Amino acid sequence: MAEAADELSTPLGQQTVGRTRRFRLPFTAMQALAVLLGLVLVGFVGVALFNDNPLGGEPMARITLRNPPQAAPDDKQAPAGQATEPAVKSVAKTPAAASDAKTVTIIDGSSGKRQDVVIGAGDPAEKADGDAPPPLARSGIDPRLLEKSRYGMIPAVADGLKPFTVYAAEADRAKAARMPVVAVVVAGLGVGAAKTTDAIMKLPPAVTLAFTPYGADPGKLAERARAQRHEILLQIPMEPFDYPDNDPGPQTLLTTLSGEQNLDRLYWHLSRLQGYAGIANFMGARFVASDPVMQPIVREAAKRGLSYFDDGSTPRSVAQTLSAGQSLPFAKADFAIDAVPTSAEIDRALVKLETIAKERGTAVGVASALPVSIERLGAWLKTLDSKGIMLVPLTTAMLKSKSG
Repeated sequence: MAEAADELSTPLGQQTVGRTRRFRLPFTAMQALAVLLGLVLVGFVGVALFNDNPLGGEPMARITLRNPPQAAPDDKQAPAGQATEPAVKSVAKTPAAASDAKTVTIIDGSSGKRQDVVIGAGDPAEKADGDAPPPLARSGIDPRLLEKSRYGMIPAVADGLKPFTVYAAEADRAKAARMPVVAVVVAGLGVGAAKTTDAIMKLPPAVTLAFTPYGADPGKLAERARAQRHEILLQIPMEPFDYPDNDPGPQTLLTTLSGEQNLDRLYWHLSRLQGYAGIANFMGARFVASDPVMQPIVREAAKRGLSYFDDGSTPRSVAQTLSAGQSLPFAKADFAIDAVPTSAEIDRALVKLETIAKERGTAVGVASALPVSIERLGAWLKTLDSKGIMLVPLTTAMLKSKSG
């Protein structure tokens, strides 16, 4: 009885401990969760403080950009005596460069507006592997008139044939020699498929079309132009006076580069499309006025059987004198037809072009692919026959001027 009384007098909690000892965690579930969240927060703060990635935490997509080799970084001339990598090598040993792509902002040759376009280094369909002849996806391209560079295929002279003669548009040259002629070049094409297509389809074949080397696939648009029997030119971006505030685009030829570096850039442009009869300046008021930097370009154009078209934007251009020294087919625009892009001013310019043709025998005008320019040109060209003036491709005007 005494033992029972003692047991009954013991507090209930002490009886439980004495009989059954349970295991207890040193912290509750809520405490554990708080500790875990604290560790995550500390880790996040540590990454933010010690990671030097300024975009840390931002959603990102990774893409691969493969740029064409630069002649010299930051457009600076290589030190004297330091050779640059040759851009053109033997056809048998130089593998064609892989197709490159990059999004850049350039100046639209027609409107002067800046826009983003995707460019690449040549057309893979026209590049070859090893010693095999290049597969020609472009219609009417003579494989004999191609030479492999590290950027792709570029024009060459072979078997007595020149791109200037092979890719010149057909014309009645005997008739052109007897009457006043007008040549019209629509420039700044290749960037903007809609306006380029308008120029190709709405203007007669005797109108020469000049393409910039930019755009997603300038070769495809150039092929379409040639399919419509237009002869084409390739515009080469050159340094203007206010460069780099006014930047023609990637691989621009610069007065601060050596002759070898500018030739390397020239080869990049030449590889962008095929089937052109000559080259032309794209901007370049400073560059074309400098004899030392223009000499290698004109000499290379003559070597490759091309012609040269000067858009007449600067009276200080040395292109005509240098072309004469190289016996390079040459023409210079008398003026820009749509310098003031209104219907009335364009019509006045076209009448002026008629007058020059009748006085001198040959007149050359250059225009952009603005809708108003295409519309007024199309209407005016239909009237030339009745005025005793013949519309001819630029190459025909070049040959007539040379023979005259």
